[in-house]
Amino acid sequence: MESTQSAARILLLMSPATYRAGAFLQAARQLKLEVVVGIDLPETLAEYWHVPLGLDFNDPQVSVQTIVAYAQEHPFRAVLSLDDSASELAARASMALHLPHNSPQAAEAARDKLLMRTLMAQGGAPCPIFRQFALNDDPQSVATQVSYPCVLKPLRLSGSRGVIRADDPQEFQRAFQRVRQLLLSEGYSGAETSILVEDFIPGFEVALEGILTHGQLKVLTLFDKPDPLDGPFFEETIYITPSRLARDTQTAIARCVSLAAASLGLREGPVHAELRVNERGPWMLEIAGRSIGGLCSTILEFGSGMCLEELILRHAIGEEIADLEREEQAAGVMMIPIPAAGLLKGVYGVEEARQVPLITGIEITVKLNNSLVPLPEGASYLGFIFARGATPAAVESAIRQAHQLLRFEIRPELRMLRPVG
Repeated sequence: MESTQSAARILLLMSPATYRAGAFLQAARQLKLEVVVGIDLPETLAEYWHVPLGLDFNDPQVSVQTIVAYAQEHPFRAVLSLDDSASELAARASMALHLPHNSPQAAEAARDKLLMRTLMAQGGAPCPIFRQFALNDDPQSVATQVSYPCVLKPLRLSGSRGVIRADDPQEFQRAFQRVRQLLLSEGYSGAETSILVEDFIPGFEVALEGILTHGQLKVLTLFDKPDPLDGPFFEETIYITPSRLARDTQTAIARCVSLAAASLGLREGPVHAELRVNERGPWMLEIAGRSIGGLCSTILEFGSGMCLEELILRHAIGEEIADLEREEQAAGVMMIPIPAAGLLKGVYGVEEARQVPLITGIEITVKLNNSLVPLPEGASYLGFIFARGATPAAVESAIRQAHQLLRFEIRPELRMLRPVG
């Protein structure tokens, strides 16, 4: 399918540390789109690094004015956020430029877990019972007001950061203090910040990748997460597609995600949804107004070899994508977890792991001598393992075999001691 929009210009909003820029920029080149990059950087740094638009994602009003002024001389066909951090800004800028977009309120709801839960519950999407507590609340008192097991969550952190399960009041108090410390270290105010506490939902976890057009959901793929995610922390590892769940269960999952998207007011662009499935059916955990994070999208192909980013860009500039289906071959990715805190001093077994049948690539994204922080405080993985094969089971087996061949040397960090006297 040839693009008819060769002269289209798009704005890609991203954080400096995003994994996802390369894939979107490559897809834009494939489509012969002109790309303007807007990065969360002070204007002086943006000029130094030759970034066309340096923006402050925390000041959307000024950033929208900057984007609109730029667009008067260089009109955009679409404004896209590659990460959660700029999704609200992309919505505000698109509205100001009269481009297809989600409302700013919907974009905010897809980032704020309390607002998300509130709107889902009001809209009838199955989700856990939840309560909100202030960061400055007394953990001992709060521990008597919740049901067990429960899960504590920061409202706006992503990637399972700060998400902790508690099975009794003692565990709850320790978890509450830990989440509080994490949020304070991130600059959140104790007087103005809340912690979400919700019932733990048992079951098998899945992730749905989809795209919305005028509020209608097209499912692009459904991932199984074969590792149990029962806590106390919720480190995601392996994603496998196509799903091995029964067809009627997959249909119910799609309905659930459609209802959740409608509840939040999401109507346009990619969505990434996380759900639990048990004997009572699917339950919504979260839905984001973006595509899957990290390098995970590299395992997805549609039509005759189209990557997910190209599909998203085609949709953003108004091209028809209704007839595109994911390739039939099974595929999988593992986000390699950080096993311990410390300095990464060595990575071994990568070449042996690459030789495992069905493995298509291994990317170690953390540099040597970097400090590693595991969940629930950490915000990254060691890297990614990719595989393709005839069946989901074969792909999963290959990924596990490759992971077992990898070894990481992590040494405790030496803390400088302050001299006495």
